[in-house]
Amino acid sequence: MSTNNNVAFRRVVWPFAIAETIMWASSYYVFPALLLEWENNFGWSKTSLVSAFTMALIFSALVAPLVGRFIDRGQAKKVFVGCALAAAFLLVLLSRVTQFWQFFAIWLMLGIAMGGMLYEATFSVLTRVMGNRAKQAITLVTLLAGFAGTISFPAAHYLAGLVGWRGALLVFAGAVVFVAVPLLWLACSNAEGNLDQQVSNNNEKTGAVRSVLRRPGFWLLGFAFATLAVNHGAIIAHLLPLLDERAFDAQTAVLVAAMIGPMQVTGRLAMMASEKYLSIFAVGYACFIALALASLFLLFSPNAPELLVGFVVLQGAGNGIVSIVRPVVTARLLGQANFGTISGMIGLPYMLGFALGPTAAALVWSISGYDLVLILTLSLTLTGLLAFAFARRLS
Repeated sequence: MSTNNNVAFRRVVWPFAIAETIMWASSYYVFPALLLEWENNFGWSKTSLVSAFTMALIFSALVAPLVGRFIDRGQAKKVFVGCALAAAFLLVLLSRVTQFWQFFAIWLMLGIAMGGMLYEATFSVLTRVMGNRAKQAITLVTLLAGFAGTISFPAAHYLAGLVGWRGALLVFAGAVVFVAVPLLWLACSNAEGNLDQQVSNNNEKTGAVRSVLRRPGFWLLGFAFATLAVNHGAIIAHLLPLLDERAFDAQTAVLVAAMIGPMQVTGRLAMMASEKYLSIFAVGYACFIALALASLFLLFSPNAPELLVGFVVLQGAGNGIVSIVRPVVTARLLGQANFGTISGMIGLPYMLGFALGPTAAALVWSISGYDLVLILTLSLTLTGLLAFAFARRLS
């Protein structure tokens, strides 16, 4: 790219930031925001509904390495625009479903689309285009996109009451087509020259990918991040019914869900303010501790409702910081050569964690309720903390 970094922020990073906010709100967060609507309207079991979301996220994870490879080859525009248009079309189809097999099939395809248009793909582009300012670029994108849940939960709740859940999905689809897609086209077009210049350089280093896979740090890091994904995926997908089981009213539940996003942004701002004093690895340790404590607070919230405040702050801030820590730590420990491919591979267990978290939580809930779910998310997150420490030591 022939322009300086300040222009790159205006022409690449800001369009990505706005587009990612819309796409996260319209795809990933749509599911937890409308879960109770589908359960009440169709009478399908929570486990069945969440299984569709789980499979969508599994498909999203499986395509991540392939998406990274396409981006390494300079095909970012085709990947982003194509997947975003496909997602909008699938949301329209989702608004017409009457049978569970239709619902399930559409979410599978939405998973593939999400794999090519959400954070993993975006971070691959930004890490290569922005160079030394990649962390700053990723922080900006995640700061803005942190409001996706804040937009999706209230918007879905309001629109479902106004035009029904089917109408709500059409509004989300329209936002993708008329706002996100043009922004993605702009961002990728402006990034294209820089990506093309790096294709040949990356292709000369394909042996580095196999070398990375042989390192214990790669697998430990992948597992550590996966535990965080299981934690957040399980809790967010079930947050409204989880709070309902704890006898919190619907307005409180929606408010709690909506405030997770601002707390993600708050966590990222706090990280920016402290980055002169804390290493990225210290911030990483804080992510694990925050999410573990959040599960603990939510577990005891029926006896002390004020703990919901602590849960919102820690769950939101902890998960918000993870979005930045993960690509930056990956680049620090594993290098930037073939970063799109390597990032996609290490993102695979992370996204599988998001995928398996909701269904695992539903199965555990069916056995012993949400208390056991929270005990397991707490325990798993602490295990991830240990894996993260060993990954840093061995890499």
